[in-house]
Amino acid sequence: MVGIIVTGHGNFASGITSALELIVGPQDAYEAIDFTSLAGTAELEKNMTSALERLRSREDVDGVLVLCDLVGGTPFKTAATLGVPLGDVRVVAGVNLGGLVECVTQRDAVTGLDDLTKLAKDAMQASVVQFELAQPEPEGDDDFSDGI
Repeated sequence: MVGIIVTGHGNFASGITSALELIVGPQDAYEAIDFTSLAGTAELEKNMTSALERLRSREDVDGVLVLCDLVGGTPFKTAATLGVPLGDVRVVAGVNLGGLVECVTQRDAVTGLDDLTKLAKDAMQASVVQFELAQPEPEGDDDFSDGI
């Protein structure tokens, strides 16, 4: 199983995790790391390092996928700086609830970290859609000039 860390600004990580658990239940090998205004970068680094160590030390975890709220933000840069050099950590930015649900429910169906990373990226992008109201077909405009 691939471990998952979700991180972001404010209470993004704990908030999206709360919504995720409401939909699919509590997750194993999963960590949420908030970056609040009361916490500095040093505390974020400490929390990220601890989460990476906990997940990577588990015998049933084969790599860690870190999902961040924004590309280029402090949580993203911290995850990339601390995780990527380890070799078995991938970082994806732009996490949303639809993509996260897909990612956690499919992580046992994929063959490893790289496949889950691709699935996560594709699922995050696919879950962004615009609602459009379907227009009904106009009534009485049938053209019977060529017969029935």
